[in-house]
Amino acid sequence: MVDLTATPPITQGLPKTIGAATLTLAQPDVMWSVAPFRGRDAAVAKALGDLPAPNRSKSRGGTEITWFSRGEFMVIGTVPDAGLAKDAALTDQSDAWCVLELKGAGAEDVLARLAPVDLRQRTVKRGHCLRTQLNHMGVHITRTGNEAFRLMCFRSMAGTMVHELTDAMDALRARG
Repeated sequence: MVDLTATPPITQGLPKTIGAATLTLAQPDVMWSVAPFRGRDAAVAKALGDLPAPNRSKSRGGTEITWFSRGEFMVIGTVPDAGLAKDAALTDQSDAWCVLELKGAGAEDVLARLAPVDLRQRTVKRGHCLRTQLNHMGVHITRTGNEAFRLMCFRSMAGTMVHELTDAMDALRARG
């Protein structure tokens, strides 16, 4: 029998600090998609301790529940109770996504070069999240702090996301 070893979605070039921004791999141990069955939202909310509103994320005791798209939430940091399967479709997403963290005074400026949405703090506050494009790939972005974002893309696009972000970081540093 072949012995498989888990590997991170990106293994080279991180962490990287360029100018006023730092990019790091922030891969959580577990991530589960929870999609409530029709009419079962209340039961799922009761089991998970409330569901965030669209474009919002909630953290409690090392677990984060993030709105991920219409009718779908991502539970990050813990495995949902198996009994929840009667009320929602549960899917282990732990190895499907690349999760990066972009921090620093230049984080908003880096993302402004790549994403067609206003991510300034007056618009996207801590705990706000959205699905959008990062240049040409789909991403999920959550503001995790005043100058910090969590960026998620499909694992297959990890190298491209790092390349796009570091190019934007380089361009901002070159402006001085």
